[in-house]
Amino acid sequence: MSRTPLVLVDGSSYLYRAFHALPPLTTSKGLPTGAVKGVLNMLKSLRKQYPDSPFAVVFDAKGGTFRDEMFAEYKANRPSMPDDLRVQVEPLHASVRAQGFPLLCVEGVEADDVIGTLARQCAGEGRDVVISTGDKDMAQLVCPHVTLVNTMTGSVYDIDGVKAKFGVGPELIIDYLALMGDKVDNIPGVPGVGEKTALGLLVGVGGGLDVIYANLDKVPALPIRGAKTLAAKLEEHRDMAYLSYALATIKLDVPLNIEIESLHPGAMDTPALLELYAELEFKSWRDELLRQTPAAANPVPSVADADLFALQPSATALVEDAPVGQAASGAVAEVAVATTQGDYQCILEQAQFDTWLEKLKSAELIAFDTETTGLDAQQAQLVGLSFAVKAGEAAYIPVAHSYMGVPNQLDRDAVLKALKPILEDPNKAKVGQHAKYDINILANASTPIRVQGVAFDTMLESYVLDSTATRHDMDSLALKYLDHSTIRFEDIAGKGAKQLTFDQIDLAQAAPYAAEDADVTLRLHQQLWAKLAVEPSLVKVLHDIEMPLVPVLARIERQGALVDANLLGLQSNELGEKLVALERQAFAIAGEEFNLASPKQLGVILYEKLALPIISKTAKGQPSTAEAVLAELAEQDFELPKVLMQYRSLSKLKSTYTDRLPEQINPRTGRIHTSYHQAVAATGRLSSSDPNLQNIPIRSAEGRRIRQAFVAPKGYKLLAADYSQIELRIMAHLAQDPGLLDAFRHDLDVHRATAAEVFGVALDEVSTEQRRSAKAINFGLIYGMSAFGLAKQIGVDRKQSQAYIDRYFARYPGVLAYMERTREQAAQQGYVETLFGRRLYLPDINAKNQGLRKGAERTAINAPMQGTAADIIKRAMIAVDAWLSESGLDAKVILQVHDELVLEVREDLVEQVREQIKSLMGSAAELAVPLLVEVGVGDNWDEAH
Repeated sequence: MSRTPLVLVDGSSYLYRAFHALPPLTTSKGLPTGAVKGVLNMLKSLRKQYPDSPFAVVFDAKGGTFRDEMFAEYKANRPSMPDDLRVQVEPLHASVRAQGFPLLCVEGVEADDVIGTLARQCAGEGRDVVISTGDKDMAQLVCPHVTLVNTMTGSVYDIDGVKAKFGVGPELIIDYLALMGDKVDNIPGVPGVGEKTALGLLVGVGGGLDVIYANLDKVPALPIRGAKTLAAKLEEHRDMAYLSYALATIKLDVPLNIEIESLHPGAMDTPALLELYAELEFKSWRDELLRQTPAAANPVPSVADADLFALQPSATALVEDAPVGQAASGAVAEVAVATTQGDYQCILEQAQFDTWLEKLKSAELIAFDTETTGLDAQQAQLVGLSFAVKAGEAAYIPVAHSYMGVPNQLDRDAVLKALKPILEDPNKAKVGQHAKYDINILANASTPIRVQGVAFDTMLESYVLDSTATRHDMDSLALKYLDHSTIRFEDIAGKGAKQLTFDQIDLAQAAPYAAEDADVTLRLHQQLWAKLAVEPSLVKVLHDIEMPLVPVLARIERQGALVDANLLGLQSNELGEKLVALERQAFAIAGEEFNLASPKQLGVILYEKLALPIISKTAKGQPSTAEAVLAELAEQDFELPKVLMQYRSLSKLKSTYTDRLPEQINPRTGRIHTSYHQAVAATGRLSSSDPNLQNIPIRSAEGRRIRQAFVAPKGYKLLAADYSQIELRIMAHLAQDPGLLDAFRHDLDVHRATAAEVFGVALDEVSTEQRRSAKAINFGLIYGMSAFGLAKQIGVDRKQSQAYIDRYFARYPGVLAYMERTREQAAQQGYVETLFGRRLYLPDINAKNQGLRKGAERTAINAPMQGTAADIIKRAMIAVDAWLSESGLDAKVILQVHDELVLEVREDLVEQVREQIKSLMGSAAELAVPLLVEVGVGDNWDEAH
């Protein structure tokens, strides 16, 4: 009977390789985890390849080995283990053990020696061995029963593979290493002998060290560079060569006393792994583990266990024959999902619904959720609603499931009419997860409900608590805060093109999924609110900014923006013609036709045919054609990169906007309805999608033309109100620098004022170029730009750039003091704050890695400005919305982009609205300098901006 191969993993080798080869990864608390994740990934991959094999993960033990006694300088050149790697050793060892893998560390020897001994033991018994390593020294162990695999590269080395890789077989690998030495391990070798010379000696003489030293007279005749003096050199360093041989030899007789069969992996220690994955923030692995855990550890039942409909054939017939809107008597009386946490009910009978109505009316807090046919809140149809009033007790009310054989459901409009007083009651507190979506769904329902009283949103509670700790979707939050793996939509609906919409999903699966959403929302709120309640500043951000903004954004989304599809069509055609012309221009420069979208073909043209300088390479070692590289080449005045940059820019505008926007017009409203996201940008900024209106370029003529397609309906105008230089004004307030404060208080051109200070000229003598440079300095310092970056941007050398920065700080010492103060505070407390108390946590602020730490410091300086600007525009939106609602004026906010609000205003009300908007936005915050609001009016967005 054949036995499975023994798998031996060189853990120490992979630990270092994963650390240096993979991108750095840290937890929200700054703990480096990249090497741990890399090694564990490789172990997972190996285990899948060899599921039935004995398995050992071998690491170097602490302390010296016998090689240090042989040669005091052994590994002396190797730098000490980086701190960012050292802290990952113990979590990795603990994770390996918790996964059930045998882990070996033997004092006095290296991991190689333990692996070599076990491999020799197995090979001697005729058993195959697979050694997973990236260390070339291990090639000496290869034999008919021993194979090397490099899990990082996928390379496999048997005897022929070793010969192909090194030029000699496994039996000469030690000699090969002895001759050329090893810089990493400080094995000296023979001075002046490198890889090619060592290979030439071994092949030319036909043997290892003993044969070479027995035939030194043959060395001068070998076809090796420097062969005439090589024999003397070998003789001179004979002792060093044999010492190197001894150092490079893997020990094969370490006293281990290990039975191979005892190395089969044991059972996973699930609680330990869950704790480790939580600490290391390996969310997807933790989720996967929770989903594999028995019910005792993961109480919510799987879909397969949700035995909702245990109906007899006769009962099924009753359901099919029952009148619409009524459930057959007795047919679904047992429709409930029992869990270890409580009951989930599927409401199909009026009596059940009435019972739940009473629960909702008497509840202090209601968790609610909607199920729909899609993700677009302006087009999706309501399928059902779910509610929870206490943890573990939830109900799903299906109203529009439409698959074959679906039980009769309660009438949708009757359900909505009954729920309307509760959901529209501003004094009835409610909690949702991403409640804005549900608000819009219910507002667009067949019986519209204007939801009020949403006091909490778990997505926003998590976001305000720590915007960087996790994603803020329900699945991620449940895993992080409840140790609970939710039923995923893909679990019940499938994936890809065959994925079902919710109305097509059997209630046996749909009900527990939907009810769980409400239950988890309530339980999440309980957990998150307990953490927030002890932080008054965060409570204020949630209650004064984020929660009041939810209905405001919902109204803006429902209102939508009118877009001229015909104008966009014309623009698309014009862009198409420009792209054809640019393509021809590129062909003419290159002297041949090629695919402008092909990095490979473009690389050949740029670097082989045109011989342009290679600025950077891809991970595979090929010259890069990335946009940043093309931009740098274009700056160096190379013609083809300039054309390519133009081509890419116009192509993106065409595909993203002029082609796509007409397709995104809602057929019901004739408008485009973007979706705004409150819990994406770490600093508090809003983002948008479908379409993303934040990225329409405003500096290019083509970008401004896209804005021209956003138009006012007949009898209306568009009014655009934009904060002027808001982040610089916030900087002046935070820094309390007299020079900056004076410039803004006297309504000076701050860039011109900065230029006058930095360049030492009178205010009225500042040139356009000097103002441009000063503007780059003002904004560059906000974003933490270095002297090198500034030099590149304004076209001076680094020394001159540094001189400008030094002069700036000499003129504005308050700014430098603010930056230094902010860095210190961030390092001490781990976060920075906006003026309104919003926090941004900085996991890397105390990282040992200088690049990560410097990046966190730049963020620390900028985030209070960006975050405060975000808070101010949000406060302004809330104030504007409240005024418009109270006044009843025919004016509505239709867009929010960066620091700008766009309104649709009836023509005769423009002046009245203009003045009030300017006042409301200008008073959204009290700063040491005025908040300047610029307001424009036009028939389209471009005219108004």
